[in-house]
Amino acid sequence: MNATLACVLVLAAGTYAFRLAGPVLHGRVALPARVQELLTVGATVLLVALLATGALTEGQGFPGWARPAGVLLGGILAWRKAPFVVVVVGAAAATALLRLAGVP
Repeated sequence: MNATLACVLVLAAGTYAFRLAGPVLHGRVALPARVQELLTVGATVLLVALLATGALTEGQGFPGWARPAGVLLGGILAWRKAPFVVVVVGAAAATALLRLAGVP
């Protein structure tokens, strides 16, 4: 067995353990309200960081203004509780139209 296969198997087992922990521990472990609030805030911060990294970087530099504008429109649509398909298509269409208009 090579090292790559071993790593994949270890990651698969860890992923399965995390997925199994929720149903197994449900009702047995009670988290305080403050911990639940911190977990919610932490998840939001991670998602915003991922969004910013994807929207504002390409390789080693800035990707231009079209992509951040599309991401901003998608964020506004998601905040307004638009359906997921509308968010994705709206963001992609805004980016495409801006690039078609010559905005980098």
